[in-house]
Amino acid sequence: MDINTFIVDFLNTGGNVLWAILGVAVWLWYLIFERYWFFFGSFKKQRQKNTDRWQAMDDKSSWASLHIRTQLISEIDCLMLRNLKQITALIALLPMLGLLGTVTGMIQVFEVMAYLGSGNPRAMANGVSAATIPTMAGMVIALLAIPFATELDRRYRREKRETGNIMKTDD
Repeated sequence: MDINTFIVDFLNTGGNVLWAILGVAVWLWYLIFERYWFFFGSFKKQRQKNTDRWQAMDDKSSWASLHIRTQLISEIDCLMLRNLKQITALIALLPMLGLLGTVTGMIQVFEVMAYLGSGNPRAMANGVSAATIPTMAGMVIALLAIPFATELDRRYRREKRETGNIMKTDD
């Protein structure tokens, strides 16, 4: 049995909800990798560009220049915040999808019990696995993603603070 067959069988055992969890998980990890790519790649260039624009200004204490400084910091802030809230939302969504899998799996169990009675445990096994596998998958993926989301949030806060410190005023 090759790995592709094993994965497809596993996803089918968990029901349609497990396929949805897979889709959300792929989306989540794409966003996490994208944020790391940004912070380790183009972020430093963008901050340096905005810092150079600020340093090139002669007057750094007037009302207009302070607003320009705020705009330059805000541009970087918007770039850093991109997709961070979406990552957090997807992490929160995964356990909920797992619970949806539990409900749909239990509905399968009850349908089997309605037709065949409770004396046939093999007939109920598919519903029980469809109830437990999505719950486990949603929780495991969310738990694995939490440290990455936390580290990205800490990096965002640190870089925002450092950007403000780099673009000091002449007060």
